Amino acid sequence: MAEEVKLLKTWSSPFGLRIVWALKLKGLEYETMDEDLSNKSALLLHSNPVYKRIPVLIHNGNPISESLVILEYIDQAWTQNPILPQHPLEKARQRFWAKFNDDMVRLFLLLYNILYTLQFNKSIFCSQLIPSMWSVFSGEGKGGEEALLENLRLVEEELKGKRFFGGDKIGLADLAFGWLANLMGVFEEVTGLKIMERFPLLSSWIQEFSDIPIIKDNCPSHDKLVVKYQALYDKFHAK
Repeated sequence: MAEEVKLLKTWSSPFGLRIVWALKLKGLEYETMDEDLSNKSALLLHSNPVYKRIPVLIHNGNPISESLVILEYIDQAWTQNPILPQHPLEKARQRFWAKFNDDMVRLFLLLYNILYTLQFNKSIFCSQLIPSMWSVFSGEGKGGEEALLENLRLVEEELKGKRFFGGDKIGLADLAFGWLANLMGVFEEVTGLKIMERFPLLSSWIQEFSDIPIIKDNCPSHDKLVVKYQALYDKFHAK
């Protein structure tokens, strides 16, 4: 009997995109269902009754929520092309950097929600990097760019001597940080800031990661993302 695999996501969510990449890396067939977060489907609300958000993976009728949890589930359920290393220390390192990354990427999830709800709750920004990125994007505060650069330097340091976060092949942390390859160019284009040129190792990683066919062939349109975030940027800077 064939396995049933469904993925609930949105077209632009970096959380959903990392699941797409993982499923493609595993060579799995699956059904994609793009959600309208302003009118969430009954399936999404039923499948993730706690957080009521994407992504959700449904495997043979069983829902799994939260993208990092989903990535580990995929790696354990389908053992080909492993995402996590076997060594406990290296596995822990990958998990650490994936978690660190999620403190960055949640800004873009919030911006996505703002686009539809026009609600802004600053209490959501609880990590070190999120306030700095928000202040750069919105124009609030003076030290946002410096704080952003300092946090990106930590990521740059981790990449020393490595092609990918896990060494010579992409793994959990690379999939988690994939939003940088997908959205940082959009962020720079919309704000006019040139950030990545200061980080040669991170820039090299972005190029290497983006050139992988499975990654390149399964990314949202850059131009479409620019239109989306430019509209949002203009909204916050309108007088």
